Amino acid sequence: MPLWQLMVLALVQGVTEFLPISSSAHLILIPQVTGVADQGLLIDVAVHVGTLGAVIAYFRRDVAMLARGALEVARGRVDAPPARLVLLLALATLPVVVVGLALELADLTQMLRSVEVIGWATIVFAVVLWWADRQGGTGQTLEGWSIRQALILGLWQAVALIPGTSRSGACMTGARGLGFGRIEAARIATLMSIPTIIASGTLLLAEVATEGAWGALPQAGLAALMAFGAALVALALMMRVLDRIGFGPFVLYRLAMGGAILVWVYV
Repeated sequence: MPLWQLMVLALVQGVTEFLPISSSAHLILIPQVTGVADQGLLIDVAVHVGTLGAVIAYFRRDVAMLARGALEVARGRVDAPPARLVLLLALATLPVVVVGLALELADLTQMLRSVEVIGWATIVFAVVLWWADRQGGTGQTLEGWSIRQALILGLWQAVALIPGTSRSGACMTGARGLGFGRIEAARIATLMSIPTIIASGTLLLAEVATEGAWGALPQAGLAALMAFGAALVALALMMRVLDRIGFGPFVLYRLAMGGAILVWVYV
């Protein structure tokens, strides 16, 4: 794989994974626009690992709390706040796993990856994000997360299996609708990405092992490093923008991107 292609894939994945603008849409569109070949499963795993590393680095205090919570759960102590948060994250991950498996079994995944679907989803969920942000409150916190709210956000995350929706954008939309402030919505959406990235990365790694596609290991390491750096910068930028401006720039970007895609499709 040419170095420029590796850089583009890693940077696009790293920058768009946590911004509410849909990483899957950008990654699907790159081959459509450039005509380059698919990057392969190992590179997919690598960029997932890189973005996961960025979450761990940026939210290291929250991740440390989750690690303590996981130990508490393993010991059967589920009443402590860290253990409760781990269980709620697991609950919020369940819908996306079930719906994703159902889509695979029904052979609908590829159909949803069409450029037309991406264009419409990019626009529709930009409007939904804008509306939720206008209507949402600010009183809810991650520490007060309930079972009902975890299930609702899990369903929002499952909706994001439609390319163009944006996993982080859908989770932030749901969180704003539930009364989480902008920063808290971004925090909860990013923490929800941890089990999701681990699950999807594990599935991809299993496919790599089955196919024996280990030839691109040096490139994969470079891709992971670049995705890590890009994601870390993107997370810091997103938090600053949300704190000072709000979701407006991301909504406008999505509307412009979706409009350009639909012009490309229909004109």
